[in-house]
Amino acid sequence: MLGRFLEISLYAPDIQSSLGFYEELGFTQLNVGETWSHPYAVVTDGHLFIGLHDYRFDSPSLTYARPELANQVRNLEDSGIMFAFRKLSDDQFNEAGFKDPDGQMVSLLEARTYSPYTGGEEDFSILGRCSEYCIAVADIDASAQFWEPLGFVMTDREEKPSPRALLISDCINLGLYGGNRLLRPGLVFTEPDMDRRIEFLIAKDMRIARPSPLPNAGELSAVLESPEGFDLHLLVGE
Repeated sequence: MLGRFLEISLYAPDIQSSLGFYEELGFTQLNVGETWSHPYAVVTDGHLFIGLHDYRFDSPSLTYARPELANQVRNLEDSGIMFAFRKLSDDQFNEAGFKDPDGQMVSLLEARTYSPYTGGEEDFSILGRCSEYCIAVADIDASAQFWEPLGFVMTDREEKPSPRALLISDCINLGLYGGNRLLRPGLVFTEPDMDRRIEFLIAKDMRIARPSPLPNAGELSAVLESPEGFDLHLLVGE
C-alpha cells in the first residue's frame, strides 16, 4: 500500500562528515538525481538505503516511492490516515507525509530520487545484516493495529523483560518497544560474531557505547552513534 521502500531519510547538517562515517563502515555512495534543491546523498550496504538530507524535517523518516501518489494519498485518507503535509500538484515534485501514533514520520514520494544499486546481493557493511528499524511506542497493540494495514505482519511478541513486537514487511522490519520512551529511533544490526565487529570498531575509535539499551540486547552488545545523532544498535545473534 505504501509503495516501494526507498530510504531511511535523515537530517544531516554535515553531509561530508556523514558520508565519511558510513563509507568507513563499508557503505557505498550512490548517484542521486536533481529532485531536491538541498544537498542530498544516499549510501547503501547493498540492502539498506540511507538518505542524507541537509534540510530540516521530521527526521528520521521511513520514505517510500509511490507512482500516482495523489491517488494513493486519497486512498490512505479514506482508510483513516491523517497527513501531516502534502505537496501535490502538476508543477512540482509530489510528496506527502504522515505520522504513526508515536510520531514516527512516513514520507511518500512520487518517484525514486537516486540511481539503483548494481552491486551483489551478498554485499553488507562491517555492521552486517540490518534486522530491524526500532521505535519506542506507548501501546504495542495500538501501534501494530496502525502498521498492519500498511503492509506489515507481526511475527513475534514478547512481554518480558519489557514489551516488544516485531513486524515484518518485504523491505524493512519494525521493532516496536514498549516501556522505554527514552529509546530513540534507530537501526538494529545482528550477527553471530558482532562482538568481534564491535572490537574492530572500537579499535578504529568509533563512538561506541556498551551495552545497547534495547531489552535482551546482552552485555556484548553496543550502540554506535552516527554524525546525525542516529543510533545503530549492534547485537550478537543469528
